[in-house]
Amino acid sequence: MPPANKPRTYDPVRVRKALTAQVEAVAGAAHELTAEQCALPTALPGWDVHHLLVHLALQIDALPKLLARPEPTATAPEVDLPRWALSTSSIADRMDTDTRAEAAATDGPAARVDAAVEQLEPVLESAVRTDLLLPQAFGAMRALDFTVTRLVELVVHTDDLNRATGLSVPLDRLALAATVRLLADALAVKAPGHTVEVRVPPFAVTHCVEGPRHTRGTPSHVVETSPLPWLRLATGRTTFAAARTAGAVSARGDRADLAPYLPILG
Repeated sequence: MPPANKPRTYDPVRVRKALTAQVEAVAGAAHELTAEQCALPTALPGWDVHHLLVHLALQIDALPKLLARPEPTATAPEVDLPRWALSTSSIADRMDTDTRAEAAATDGPAARVDAAVEQLEPVLESAVRTDLLLPQAFGAMRALDFTVTRLVELVVHTDDLNRATGLSVPLDRLALAATVRLLADALAVKAPGHTVEVRVPPFAVTHCVEGPRHTRGTPSHVVETSPLPWLRLATGRTTFAAARTAGAVSARGDRADLAPYLPILG
């Protein structure tokens, strides 16, 4: 966990490698799916697998499209990764509308994903620059940080794809680690404090929730889960109560209830 008030940093080489690996995994899966599988429902209301693949293509497309735009002015507010995660719910309806419109106009989702990948490849070097600002929906954002958000979108929706189809599309370890950590950092911003220790081994530990601060020994209030259940909790695919009942989350202490602070990503 990064020191308090110090933003987490991401290595550009590792982020580029993770992005390439996860995009390739999604593109490969898109070509394996049958028409019947593309019509299967997903965890997202009203979306089938066809919608999901088109949405993934749109998330890949976003990076070259923003890189092609002029940099924001120096007065534009800069958005960090936790604030990006906490702001996504404000554009969820717009993203739903855009995805449905694009899906209706797309006959072959695999070809749509391929087209997005083709646009991405020439800009991969610029995509991980730390000195370049992009004009994304919530304000100016470092190119490297925005590329990390693409990892989050790809990992979360690859998990949706696997659950909907029964496939085992791989989640790149670097991409999964970045996603888990970003969502943990966003929780710490949404519910600031040091009362509850949240553990998502092997990738993240964070502290959150106002109240008495633990200083030494075994923490009194601990939530522990593994990466995939954490993704599903943080994105509203499951509830905290359901995850505890299923044994996917352990919670110790009378303050170790994250339900009021979930989901994180809209």
